[in-house]
Amino acid sequence: MAGDAKKLQPIIIKRVKKGGHSAHGGAWKIAYADFVTAMMAFFLLMWLLGSTAKGDLQGIAAHFQSPLKVALAGGDGAGQSDSIIRGGGTDLTRSSGNVNRTNDEESRRLARERAQREDMERITVLRDKIETLVSANPKLAEFRSQIQLILTPDGLLIQIVDEQNRPMFDSGSAIVKPYMRDILREIGAALVDVENRISLAGYTDATPYGNGDRGYSNWELSADRANASRRELVTAGMPDAKIIRVVGLASSVPFDAADPTAPSNRRISITIMTREAEERLTSRSDPIQALPSPAPAVVPSNEAVPAAPPIRQ
Repeated sequence: MAGDAKKLQPIIIKRVKKGGHSAHGGAWKIAYADFVTAMMAFFLLMWLLGSTAKGDLQGIAAHFQSPLKVALAGGDGAGQSDSIIRGGGTDLTRSSGNVNRTNDEESRRLARERAQREDMERITVLRDKIETLVSANPKLAEFRSQIQLILTPDGLLIQIVDEQNRPMFDSGSAIVKPYMRDILREIGAALVDVENRISLAGYTDATPYGNGDRGYSNWELSADRANASRRELVTAGMPDAKIIRVVGLASSVPFDAADPTAPSNRRISITIMTREAEERLTSRSDPIQALPSPAPAVVPSNEAVPAAPPIRQ
């Protein structure tokens, strides 16, 4: 019986069924589709850039350099900065307030040069205006040989010089001759709208006064003549505040050095100053440059002409 039981026991066969990559599924297909889409977008961008005009490309670049907030409210865009540090500079340990000194000095230098060019352009226009005024005015055209217009580094120099038979003042006097008054008032009217400030200087020849060393001398006379000229300019409408200096230089700076007593050494100079010359003149840190040498006799603007100057030899 036992033998029959062994023969009747069923035989069980176990078969292991193997699955194919069930953990991955179809995820790779999604990644591949994303890759293909990105490549299509990239090639589409390259095609658009290649078919866009240069001006349109510059406009697109400007758009990204100037964000919407900056474009609406004004100011510089972040893309215009040449430094990643706010405020500029090279110190990466600082996040702000690090000024790039080299760029700052260069900007100041360029601004100063631009201001100097604009200053000289205005002064050149003024010279042409005065030349036209002198030529067109019959009264002034007659004295054209006595009026000199010279462009200098300090500005426009207007010199009115004496001639042998046509002096601007009587000998030893600071009273303005009638035709000299016409010249000064026409020039004063032309200077009413000029922004630049003005310096006046009076000069004499080398002929001395009898006791000029101890009393009224060419220094006082030249200063009084410069101040008398100032009054005529102001009478013509030029603001008195526009005048920065009135000096008398006597015979210290002759026009004709070969002949110290020549009539041309007796003259009045009006300098329409550049901004740089004005700053140099008024600078307290450099008094040697601010005053001419030798030191002139400075006349206050409210000083009157002396009633009876000594007789000049």
